[in-house]
Amino acid sequence: MSVDLQDSPTASPSHVASAQHSDTHPTETIPVVVAHGDGIGPEIMEATLRILDAAGAPLHYDTIEVGEAVYKSGHTSGIAPEAWDTIRKNKILLKAPITTPQGGGYKSLNVTLRKSLGMFANVRPVKSFAPYVNSPHPNIDLVIIRENEEDTYAGIEHRQTTEVYQTLKLITRPGSEAIVRYAFEYARTHDRSRVTCMTKDNIMKLTDGLFHRVFKEIAAEYPDIEAEHRIIDIGSALIGARPADFDVVVAPNLYGDIISDIAAEASGSVGLAGSANIGERVAMFEAVHGSAPDIAGQGIANPSGLLRGAIMMLDHLNLDRIAEKVENAWLKTLEDGLHTGDVYGENSTRRVSTAEFADAVIERLGEAPATLPAAHYTDADVTVGVHRTPTVEKTLVGVDVFLDWNQSNRQPDALGNALKEQDGNGLRLKLITNRGVKVFPDGLPETFWTDHWRCRFVATDDSVQAGQIVDLLGRLAEAGFDVIKTENLYTFNGERGYSLAQGE
Repeated sequence: MSVDLQDSPTASPSHVASAQHSDTHPTETIPVVVAHGDGIGPEIMEATLRILDAAGAPLHYDTIEVGEAVYKSGHTSGIAPEAWDTIRKNKILLKAPITTPQGGGYKSLNVTLRKSLGMFANVRPVKSFAPYVNSPHPNIDLVIIRENEEDTYAGIEHRQTTEVYQTLKLITRPGSEAIVRYAFEYARTHDRSRVTCMTKDNIMKLTDGLFHRVFKEIAAEYPDIEAEHRIIDIGSALIGARPADFDVVVAPNLYGDIISDIAAEASGSVGLAGSANIGERVAMFEAVHGSAPDIAGQGIANPSGLLRGAIMMLDHLNLDRIAEKVENAWLKTLEDGLHTGDVYGENSTRRVSTAEFADAVIERLGEAPATLPAAHYTDADVTVGVHRTPTVEKTLVGVDVFLDWNQSNRQPDALGNALKEQDGNGLRLKLITNRGVKVFPDGLPETFWTDHWRCRFVATDDSVQAGQIVDLLGRLAEAGFDVIKTENLYTFNGERGYSLAQGE
């Protein structure tokens, strides 16, 4: 599998060249950026690179430092400027797990890398390897394709009042179209028959509703592939209980992160799962698991997750025969019962260290598994691209004004009556909500009230101008109200672009 950047206005010619490299007669080495990471990262990276080199992968490595040491040296992003340049030049990154320091303003470097470099598709294959690795579900063979840049992972959070914190969930049409189309292209090029979309659009009707709507639109373009939708709560439960029922699953960022760990654990161990992060210009390959500092330096970590990420990298580079060679040797090692302690069990023959596991895989290069299905990769391309959405007619019809208000024993009627005195200049108070529930007018006394109030003012005519909203905010400030946030209310081609309140 490689990526096809056709029809992408921002495609990088150098990335196209590397992605289309063939391993039939490799004539030159391919540059790969390597980050050894934190915790067990250096140990499992050393094991992985030894296996790749022994398999004859035509790669040369450009090492960068990322992670905890870089955070503590003063780069709060966890990566130095020169490392960005190295990644952007070479296009391919193989990264071991890193540690994000707790406390302070540190952001996850994993998220920063994915978002900054436009790696919108997170691909996480999940298989069970029973009976050699114990699994309650011996027939798992699914792929979770997770949107990688949006959703709550935008990381936009605020404390607005004494009691209330918020995070913004951002879903875009271009982002949804890109990941859903990627899922269907992946299914088609990998001979998968069904794509399942998971959202919570019965509650989040605009954000998750958009993702589901885009899924249905794009599914119609792939009549050869079955398409279905599941609400995320029951969908997650089914992945935990009956994972073999799924083939390809596509989901927004947070849901995809959760269900991929559920599926990996159901397969036997999260420690065996690899991950690819694919963008138009740059791709990153890694293990799903974290840096496990509690076992670092002991030589007992399982390198399989990172190795499987590296195999996905070989596939991405169209080094398919080498990818097969490495994976088949890895499968044969599992079959022969040489296992690290995390998966050691009744079907193991010998507990091995990190280095010994790598040695065992190297010894088996050129061999194939006897009972587990052998690996097979093709040069089929998965289309990659993010495209702009045509503009539509956008009309301003009101504003939600959020207040920090803790007076009059928090009685909604008192607040509503005071706010109605500020009606005028084309805007009137329609309702007040507290934590999304309508409390004025005609609220219920059983509803719990906190100090955070959404006050919806709507146009008395068909629309309103921005200046009228500014005038309203001025009146509210003069009256002593603490405005902590506003959200303009729009229609798009006449369709309401904001949610109703619960109870409205």
